Amino acid sequence: MKTIGINFIKHLRNPLMVFRVLFFLLLSAGTLLAGEEAAAIDTGTTAWMLTSTALVLLMVPGLAMFYGGLVRTKNVLGTMMHSFAAMGIIGVLWVVLGYSMSFGKGVLGGWCGWNPDYFLLRGIDDVILECGVPEYVFAMFQGKFAIITPALIAGAFAERVSFRGYCLYIVLWSILIYNPLCHWVWASDGWIFNLGADGAIDFAGGTVVHISAGVSGLVAAFYLGCRRGYPSTAMHPNNLVMTLMGAGLLWVGWFGFNAGSAVSSGLDTARALTVTQVAAAAGATAWLIIEAVHLGKATTLGLVSGILAGLVVITPAAGVVKPAGAIVLGMSASLVCYLGLFLKEKMGYDDSLDAFGIHGVAGIFGALALVFFVRESWMQEAAAGFGASWSVAQQLLVQFQAVAATILYSVVVSGILIVVVEKTVGFRLSENAEKSGMDHTLHGEHGYGLINLN
Repeated sequence: MKTIGINFIKHLRNPLMVFRVLFFLLLSAGTLLAGEEAAAIDTGTTAWMLTSTALVLLMVPGLAMFYGGLVRTKNVLGTMMHSFAAMGIIGVLWVVLGYSMSFGKGVLGGWCGWNPDYFLLRGIDDVILECGVPEYVFAMFQGKFAIITPALIAGAFAERVSFRGYCLYIVLWSILIYNPLCHWVWASDGWIFNLGADGAIDFAGGTVVHISAGVSGLVAAFYLGCRRGYPSTAMHPNNLVMTLMGAGLLWVGWFGFNAGSAVSSGLDTARALTVTQVAAAAGATAWLIIEAVHLGKATTLGLVSGILAGLVVITPAAGVVKPAGAIVLGMSASLVCYLGLFLKEKMGYDDSLDAFGIHGVAGIFGALALVFFVRESWMQEAAAGFGASWSVAQQLLVQFQAVAATILYSVVVSGILIVVVEKTVGFRLSENAEKSGMDHTLHGEHGYGLINLN
């Protein structure tokens, strides 16, 4: 041992050997640090969140197919462009300031958030969240919600708006409505997040996504007026096969939408995924039964409407209800939405593709009705966390306040935005442009290589 020590000291007198030793030590330290960083990442959760992010993005072309099949031939490309344009425009806007406004520290009296490190995502390059997921992944997952929400609104004013007006509208809507709502509901210092004893329950976007989009769409439908010829002229879907395929993609993507919102890969994820499947199936089944009783036949349009009603209603509740509750919510949502469609006929507004009739109505119903189906374990955790008893009445009041605030804010601000867009770049198409169709007038193309003015 003594000889080894003497030889080692002799070697250290050699500058080349000293460099080799230092290089080895630095390399070892780097390896250890890398090992510590890798240990901080939960690879299972990260893999699931990457998958969920892709699934939610898949919903956008699914929505494009769903909406595109429901409009007339002359408007199929123009309608699908609304969804795909949101992928590009909001995809950039979210990175620039959307994530910061949504999840940064509250500013302007808590109206929105802001964090300089989130601007252009420049400060999260090496950040790993406490849940073991790189913040890049969480930011991209949330960004897909920001993309699909304004795209949902387009169903309310389909076939009658200019493309540039739509693009300006979704930019303003995302900045002034979606980002603040997202901060209120999901940021740790958001006022709806901290409302009442345990905050308002909105697991995956009942208020942030569906109520805000549905209500904003309703305001647009009233302001812009009906499509020319509606309701006296029949406006048949151009391709229900495409609508069916779009509904299927939405159903698949919704597993990432809801189960991914757990930001984990465990029991909560399994629960959210299960009730999502159950509610969608229940909603579809209920709508088929309702149509069979009321019309004497089941329709493909009714089937996809039931699927969407079930998916929307379970979105805010996916983290707190059991499968039995999901069945009741899914079936009830189909009934409520089916009845809601008659309201459109009574009031005479033209919610072209039932953005409010499905997303708004089912979103409101789900956000309120979930309190009657909350699992016992969640009640106990809520009570234990705040040292007080949990009651349906207390939580229902909290849910009502969250829903009312979302509706009021969306109505007022979206109304202002629509007027601004109409008065600046124009929103409603001219009569000649609407007759010719969006595809030819706005894009110089035809979805099926032919012209159909019907």
